[in-house]
Amino acid sequence: MSVSVQESLLDACEEPELGRLEGSVRRTPLAHGAWVDLRPGWLAGSGAVFARLAAADGPVSWRAERRQMYDRVVAVPRLLCFYGEGAPLPDPALTAARDALSAYYRPELGEPFRTAGLCLYRDGRDSVAWHGDTIGRGKTQDTMVAILSLGTPRPLLLRPRAKGAGEAGGGSRPLRFEVGHGDLLVMGGSCQRTWEHAIPKTSQAVGARISVQFRPRGVR
Repeated sequence: MSVSVQESLLDACEEPELGRLEGSVRRTPLAHGAWVDLRPGWLAGSGAVFARLAAADGPVSWRAERRQMYDRVVAVPRLLCFYGEGAPLPDPALTAARDALSAYYRPELGEPFRTAGLCLYRDGRDSVAWHGDTIGRGKTQDTMVAILSLGTPRPLLLRPRAKGAGEAGGGSRPLRFEVGHGDLLVMGGSCQRTWEHAIPKTSQAVGARISVQFRPRGVR
């Protein structure tokens, strides 16, 4: 596997290091009890972590998936790897990030983050369609999904979930967050069931991005 990434001069350091969360996280309240937290550049030196995770001989067993789409089976446009409860994460920086997130959000979430899902967007052709993480508890309960973005920034779009047939995301313009190079974005409250998010395709020449999604137990 060979991928390219657009490096950031601001992300250059010898050893990856997490910044503070206290006093540096910016929250954006959304409708219907949802919210989004953003902490730009949380993981300094994230380029080195990206390189280790994306390496062909690296610690991540990336896999391509295929799924049914109407009357045919199509390739999922990204590579995936999932780490369940108790599974060791493929890089110490990810373990440290999960522990830091659990400590910071535990008073609000009431529990730690336990799983990690990794997605590799190799270029602008890779994407994820509009969806919410509603398999399991996210379908009926408030929860959190924390996303650490590594590599080239890509836009993460958010829009209110459609209420009925013929409505496209509630009829509003999507919110846009450009995340990459160690940025942290956390979706909380009712976000997974009242809003939906996507990473759109682009015809522009863009480098690769890895999305690391930390979730509590029973949320997918």
